[in-house]
Amino acid sequence: MKSSDTALISKGQSYFIFVLLFLLYLFDQADRYVITSLFPYLQADWGLTDTQCGLLVSAVFWSLLIFTMPVSYLIDRWSRKKSIGIMAIAWSVATGICAFTQNFVQLFTARAFIGIGEAGYASGGMAIISGLFSEKKRGLLIGLWLASVPLGAAIGVMVGGLVASTFGWRHAFGLVALPGLLLAILFFFTRDYRTVELLKTKQDDKQAREKTKMSGRDIAYEFVSKPSLVLNYVAYAASIFVTVALLTWLPTYFHRVENLPMAQASVKGAAVMLTAIIGAPIGGFLADKWLHKKGSARMLISGTAAIVTAVVLFLSFTTVTGTLQYILLLLAGVTIAAVTPGASAVTQDLVHPGLRATSFSISTIIQHLLGSTLGPVFVGAMSDLYNLSTALSYLPIFSVVSAALFFIGSFYYDKDYEKVEKIELQIIDAGTTGDKGAL
Repeated sequence: MKSSDTALISKGQSYFIFVLLFLLYLFDQADRYVITSLFPYLQADWGLTDTQCGLLVSAVFWSLLIFTMPVSYLIDRWSRKKSIGIMAIAWSVATGICAFTQNFVQLFTARAFIGIGEAGYASGGMAIISGLFSEKKRGLLIGLWLASVPLGAAIGVMVGGLVASTFGWRHAFGLVALPGLLLAILFFFTRDYRTVELLKTKQDDKQAREKTKMSGRDIAYEFVSKPSLVLNYVAYAASIFVTVALLTWLPTYFHRVENLPMAQASVKGAAVMLTAIIGAPIGGFLADKWLHKKGSARMLISGTAAIVTAVVLFLSFTTVTGTLQYILLLLAGVTIAAVTPGASAVTQDLVHPGLRATSFSISTIIQHLLGSTLGPVFVGAMSDLYNLSTALSYLPIFSVVSAALFFIGSFYYDKDYEKVEKIELQIIDAGTTGDKGAL
């Protein structure tokens, strides 16, 4: 039932753009998280509190939450290539400016501008990958692309700590900013597809199919009229709830339960999340592999990965301890990451091709509102009431909720997919604007 198997440009050009997108996302995350390894140095120099240090991280996410939707809509309606290039320059320059700040307010402001620069990158990158690669490869490519997120975060933390201890914390900002700036300039010389006109199919009394311009109401209806898409948004957020809660609290858990020094506990916790480098591509590969047999394969694979995560986390926090527990937690890192490629691809599969970046921005906003902002607070509150082990043992419930929503949504997927407009994309900016591919 799936179409869109025609590549828009050559395989070599497509993968070159993909590599640039991967590297940009990697340094996007490095710029975002390098600050976490600089806290002791900032506290020593400026006397910052832990709350102020936490605010320096939150500043980026607040900007993302506010600006993701408008920036993503601009990407859809203007230019993917130019938007991403400008955004990458903005976040790289803002990261470089952090090196010259003299107090908390200045650094907080610079960090907020990093978030503004990053606001639409995930949405824009997702739209380009969805446009330049055939639909049957979409899950795997998105999975590989998303593997850059934990890798970039780890590089930012490790490089930041090493550079700060050797040359000073200001040099750490400058070092991670430079690669993103160079990649941004290079991205302006890649190819992009022509902005897709927002037209919908209209059927008159004679069943003659014609295209009419979409109104604001039509655009809104595009996102709320498909049950599988709505359920996918919320299911994705429930999985992110668990992911961010684990990322936030696992280091402290190992410190308290195993009496490890915090530095060692942090490395042990980070290793669990780094297994996403394995899980995300596997999830995308499996979703694509099954796609030719089952239209709703991506939601079913995401749901299956979520339910496996629930079982593994339940065993980890209620049944086993020691080495076996850590092995299960590493497995959980793989399975929870396997949720994301299929869920991300669905945000692209089920909307008008001219609204793909907007669709992923909606998903991102819901993830922040219902997932990443609530998961750490929930575990913290339950830990205060009981203890951290008990608090973490509640997380499998949210993975079960995620799985249930994916499975329920899969029943509506085929019908919702048939509603999606099939539009031809056209490549521009390379002197051969006639290249086309059905979407």
